[in-house]
Amino acid sequence: MILGQGYALERLGDIPWLHQQPLHYWGDIDSHGFAILDRLRAHLPQAKSLLMDRATLLEHRALWGQEPADKRCNAELGRLTEAEQALYRELREDRLGARLRLEQERVRFGWLQQTLQRL
Repeated sequence: MILGQGYALERLGDIPWLHQQPLHYWGDIDSHGFAILDRLRAHLPQAKSLLMDRATLLEHRALWGQEPADKRCNAELGRLTEAEQALYRELREDRLGARLRLEQERVRFGWLQQTLQRL
């Protein structure tokens, strides 16, 4: 497990054995969480997102917060899957709420456990 890398993840691509490993990235469900996932895949394309999906977002509606308006990512992200791209677009276009975000630490532990058991 590698924690807290955020935008400093370019260094991970320099670790040869990581290229041969299955990887999961779990970030906030917000514009920057998807931007970090996109950047990670530039270095480690096998990385899959974990709990960064519409079902997780909607299940935790009561725990939603807001991204600061001046700090949102609006870039085109070409390394997201179709489902990730759709959710990223919904967030960028405020279709589910203004500047919506779900921080990863707000996801219920039981939800995380169920997801990990399915891996």
